[in-house]
Amino acid sequence: MDHVEWAAQPELHDPILVAAFEGWNDAGDAASTAVRWVRDHWAPHDLATIDCEEFFDFTATRPMVRLEEGVTRRIDWPDFELTYGSLAGRDVVTLVGTEPALKWRTFCEQVLDIAEEMDIGFVLTLGALLAEVPHTKPTSVIGTATDPELIDRFGLRRSGYEGPTGIVGVLQHACHEAGLESASLWAPVPAYVPGAPSPKAALALVRRAAELMDVRCDATDLEIASAAYERQVTAVVENDDDMTEYVETLEQRWDEEPDEVASVDELVAEVEQFLRDQ
Repeated sequence: MDHVEWAAQPELHDPILVAAFEGWNDAGDAASTAVRWVRDHWAPHDLATIDCEEFFDFTATRPMVRLEEGVTRRIDWPDFELTYGSLAGRDVVTLVGTEPALKWRTFCEQVLDIAEEMDIGFVLTLGALLAEVPHTKPTSVIGTATDPELIDRFGLRRSGYEGPTGIVGVLQHACHEAGLESASLWAPVPAYVPGAPSPKAALALVRRAAELMDVRCDATDLEIASAAYERQVTAVVENDDDMTEYVETLEQRWDEEPDEVASVDELVAEVEQFLRDQ
């Protein structure tokens, strides 16, 4: 663990690691928002950071300078933050940061070393993508895994995707190669509001993650933010006739789906096409 700086090394019981990365895998900031929610509510204690020096091109992902008390200049580097905590007897570790630009295999080795050190038995990654879904309908989360036992236990599916991937896909592969149980949850974000943060998709990810962890999820703050998001997007759509017609078409397609499985199948196809298009 050459690039890990520990803040604490607590004794945890069968913890689960929940991870997300800003950037390519994080439409509407939904995945990173979901993990930060988990961090703030379930895992608020500092565990470690993974140093950014080896994993970023700082001309592409620049550090930020700010003033403290209007005087002291401070530079914030894009480190990867890990925290820990417990909820209803379930120990949780979170990992969040910007998708690294360099040395992905080395980065995954650092994560796996942390998992071994903390006796983490399960890694859950979160992602979000732009898709042709209406903002007015429930968000269907797609869950994937490679282990047949996990697929049966949690109602997941095996991905048939082939093509370019992000750090989420690479980390999932590294976990599989190391014999570490892992799964990935993806939430769709309406493609017609690509620049707006989506608390609605974040809420769906948090709820599905809670199901997998078998813990109760009281996310009132995200529910309030989701309702406000839906109202705001609706107000924008109603001022554009073409957009209104487009959203109504998406709603009609959604309503005509014979069952939830068909909707999920369609979303999986859109996930795969989205990744290829990138």
